[in-house]
Amino acid sequence: MTSTPLAAPQLVINSRMLYSSWIPADPKAAAVLLPPGLQPAPNHALFMNQYVVDSEEQSSHFGAYSMTYMGLDLAGRRAPDGVTPARFFTHYLNSSERVRDYARERGVPASPGETTLELHGNELVATTRVDGTPIIRTVARVGSKIGSVARGHLTYVTRVGKRLIAGNYPYVGELATPFELVSLEFLAKDHPTYALRPASPLQKVEGWCWYSPRDSFVYPGGEYEYEQ
Repeated sequence: MTSTPLAAPQLVINSRMLYSSWIPADPKAAAVLLPPGLQPAPNHALFMNQYVVDSEEQSSHFGAYSMTYMGLDLAGRRAPDGVTPARFFTHYLNSSERVRDYARERGVPASPGETTLELHGNELVATTRVDGTPIIRTVARVGSKIGSVARGHLTYVTRVGKRLIAGNYPYVGELATPFELVSLEFLAKDHPTYALRPASPLQKVEGWCWYSPRDSFVYPGGEYEYEQ
């Protein structure tokens, strides 16, 4: 590891990753978090990625870290597959100052936070903490077999000053089977992430709830000016 600025893009391999997508309890409160010029997807879907990079050897220069990021699916623009909505980061809670600095330079609202993924038998518990206090807890039931390999690009939008910037993030992830998202709890009413809490009962977005014991991605790549 060096103290020199990190070159873009950065490669991460074999992270342990739990990805979730749901409909919020208060779509208006979630939509307020979008900057001017962006609109929520028609179904008001939200997304969250809770993941852990366990060792320095899993990244080009990031080192080991843990992370939870979340936000809104967007209306209008799609990822390169022409199907998946582009997405906007509203919260980005990362354990590494190095990664936070890299992300902030690209308009990501990075702040300190820690994420753990604990697997006991077939129960996976992902917990996001800020200053040691749990603010989000996700519980899933996961199998030990790989059912499929997901690959492609996601498009995430950030705001750099007054400019909106989109980046294409290629990924390859081995998806565990069977999989069931059991619960998703936003635990801290006084934390800004509470605006994204799920409706009750939980309304999951098909195709975007999964666990990967080995997910690799480039972070970010292919950045360009976001066009309205």
